[in-house]
Amino acid sequence: MTSPFETLLATVEDRTLPPVATWQPDRIGSIDIRIATSGDWYHDGLIIKRFSIAKVFATILRREGDDYFLVTPVEKLKIIVEDAPFIATDFEATGTDRKARIAFAINVGDVVVADDDHPIRVVETDEGPRPYIHVRDGLEARIVRSAFYRLVDLAEVDDAGVVSVWSAGSRFTLGNA
Repeated sequence: MTSPFETLLATVEDRTLPPVATWQPDRIGSIDIRIATSGDWYHDGLIIKRFSIAKVFATILRREGDDYFLVTPVEKLKIIVEDAPFIATDFEATGTDRKARIAFAINVGDVVVADDDHPIRVVETDEGPRPYIHVRDGLEARIVRSAFYRLVDLAEVDDAGVVSVWSAGSRFTLGNA
């Protein structure tokens, strides 16, 4: 029987992304596309209803400093990202302690296992903790609150009151108790 963790990983096993990091197009501009904090994509102020289009755009998204671009071999167009370009909607975990592995489902079809290359970080804000996981090439996904609370349920608290989880041999701090 296949575990939910293995099923989640299998959904993207053979997925290949375009080499956007190597593309250096001559034509540079901007386009009225915005990724809202909710993860919804907008064009000219209207929500992109066919999320399959946003999923394609996500494969050609590149971050340069604080700016985000849709990049093709011939064109690089700046877009607005309100928070993080992706949303981690849920996760599956397997194992315990240092042998644990946590795989996050990302709203655009990616699956990311938290590890040294895909760290979890938590930013403290006035509204409370805002957790993220690194997806690829400087692009992050904000972890939805319900998944974050489930993650906290898996966490351990050390003698100093630090709340953390393990995944793929890496320890990630979620906050203080």
